[in-house]
Amino acid sequence: MTVTGYAAPLTDMRFVLEHVVDIGALAALAGFEHADPATVIGILEEAGRFFAEQLAPLNRVGDVQHSRRNDDGSVTTPEGFAKAYQRYVDAGWPAVPFPPEYGGGGFPWVVAVAMQEVMTAANMAFSLCPLLTQGAIDMLLHYGSEEQRETYLSKMVTGEWTGTMNLTEPQAGSDVGALTTRAVPADDGSWRVTGQKIFITYGEHDLADNIVHLVLARVPDAPPGTKGISCFIVPKVLVAADGSLGPRNAVECVSIEEKMGINASPTCVMAYDGATGFLVGEANQGMRYMFKMMNTARLSVGLEGLSLGERAYQQAVAYAAERRQGQAPGASAGSAIVDHPDVRRMLLTMRAQIEALRCVAYLTAECMDLAARHPDASVREARQELADLLTPISKGWGTDLGVELTSIAVQVHGGMGYVEETGVAQHYRDIRIAPIYEGTNGIQAIDLVGRKLGLRDGAAVTELLDAIAATAAEAIGAGDDLNVIGIALDGAQHALRQATTWLRQASADGRHDDVLAGATPYLRMAGVVAGGWMLARSALAASAIQGEATFTDEFLAQKTVTARFYATQLLPQAAGLLPAVTAGVEDLAAARF
Repeated sequence: MTVTGYAAPLTDMRFVLEHVVDIGALAALAGFEHADPATVIGILEEAGRFFAEQLAPLNRVGDVQHSRRNDDGSVTTPEGFAKAYQRYVDAGWPAVPFPPEYGGGGFPWVVAVAMQEVMTAANMAFSLCPLLTQGAIDMLLHYGSEEQRETYLSKMVTGEWTGTMNLTEPQAGSDVGALTTRAVPADDGSWRVTGQKIFITYGEHDLADNIVHLVLARVPDAPPGTKGISCFIVPKVLVAADGSLGPRNAVECVSIEEKMGINASPTCVMAYDGATGFLVGEANQGMRYMFKMMNTARLSVGLEGLSLGERAYQQAVAYAAERRQGQAPGASAGSAIVDHPDVRRMLLTMRAQIEALRCVAYLTAECMDLAARHPDASVREARQELADLLTPISKGWGTDLGVELTSIAVQVHGGMGYVEETGVAQHYRDIRIAPIYEGTNGIQAIDLVGRKLGLRDGAAVTELLDAIAATAAEAIGAGDDLNVIGIALDGAQHALRQATTWLRQASADGRHDDVLAGATPYLRMAGVVAGGWMLARSALAASAIQGEATFTDEFLAQKTVTARFYATQLLPQAAGLLPAVTAGVEDLAAARF
């Protein structure tokens, strides 16, 4: 039994980019003129080939070998990782979405998100190093000084240097305000940073010459809690005025965590002992700055659910086609398990949710692009609000689905799925971290109900619900197979609207515990409905272009099959979640543990 490889789902990615979101419209925006659909699709085809060939074969290698810390504090990544990373840099992939003035390609973020899907599916543990670097770049682009950007960004954009995010401490996990790392000013305008950070992804490694750590710390006389947190650049190796590397900074990896999954990714405990740091922006504003980096990262983490779900699905389909067991209804001899109705249900459940999640994630990224570049201020505001609403859904629902999808893939494999030889268990182990890091999914749910539902006094979520209702009406009016999709979607959006109204009223009444008690089922409900909305749009788009040469008729027909299955068998979960959203806190408060 060999581990199945990975092929980027380029046809489906292209369909979503061209007909669910609109990359053609993005190319009309200033600065994106070069990002026409043909160019974008060409980039993604090459990226799919590169990551499948260079990274996918190392996925199992990294899981078996792990990264290891050496006695001198250095870290050695698994065999082949350093060479693959150098090829990744040499090919220019890290630079694609970043500004040309720092050596980037200047492509829309939705292109970066599509590339991230493929890279993460090929090798999640490898992908974490570039993704953390992307987040650090994004934060410095917005809040770093011109000198800091000139010093660090060009090397980070090319991937020659990598970046990290240093928030967590042993006593300060989700409660970041409890951190105790300290920074004191030095005579030369720099700072001296002292403290310990844990769970630092790629905090030390052998892939690049320098690592640019972004470290949260407290300055003297800082206010308590999150209001007193500042952000510092603390490079592994100090950078001279001419850009050359100087002496090693006083920062060290003291250990690497032994983990359930993503074993090739070194999760480091980092010690800062009077390390030289440079303040980013203003003192005591670090948490606000870091949220910029975290919001970008949260979409990327949601993509991890999509990516590993897709890879596990491909493996499950291949296994189901070759594994013969029992006799399917109507068969005269032994059958491949793909012919059994229950196995087909599992596979179609996977496919429907993967396609729904891909649409939601790409839409979120498209909204980010429009919020940044559209010439109309009202459009920018509306798209930013929609991105704000969809980000916790993409992260929370997306990573919950990732765990569920990879678990289904194990089930399709039967007993062999529980055996490491097939490789499918690794996907399940790897993705289990995703609902936890970059803000647990409980925190995503609290963010959604506590902050995002109140955007523009509730108008933003109302406009989203109205858009979903409009798609439902369009599908109902289209008749035939689309009618049943529209009817199911309309019922689901009514249930979500009712839950939204209840939560907003409970918040207005000061019943905050009731709101918090309903947050997690509400996030799930919102994800299920958003996915149904996107698949309805997919089915409508597929119907509209039936007969065009770009996609086969069978591919387009399957869009309706998938959307109808989701609408009739998965979307009803939304109404079923309404009682959980509106139950209130009473039973939770009465329980004794």
